[in-house]
Amino acid sequence: MGYGAFAIKIAKGYDNMSFGKMNTLISIISTEPAKDADGFVTTGDRVLASIRAYKEERHGNEAWKNRAAFTSATAMFRFRKIPNVQITTSLTIACADERYNIISVEDVKGRGMYMEVLCERLVAGG
Repeated sequence: MGYGAFAIKIAKGYDNMSFGKMNTLISIISTEPAKDADGFVTTGDRVLASIRAYKEERHGNEAWKNRAAFTSATAMFRFRKIPNVQITTSLTIACADERYNIISVEDVKGRGMYMEVLCERLVAGG
């Protein structure tokens, strides 16, 4: 089997999360109160991690139809699991001047390598 046939065979598998597909820079942000070095409680954004991720906007294909339980989700991010950082629904994601509220967090295929996060775009009120 030549290289071309081998590459096609691999590409037909589950979304291979190569570095080329993870081309969106995101920041995972905590907005909970935290104590600073002097012991004072501060509120505001604290960046837990800045990483590359695969971003997919909501559209009408089969994959999004299967996510019907999360009707408010407008985007899906997939990224490598970050050591010592617990991704929960209390966090937000900042991406290209937009913010997303995390609705659902899932370990892709249960292997502990990639996280799939469904998010809802936050719209500034006014």
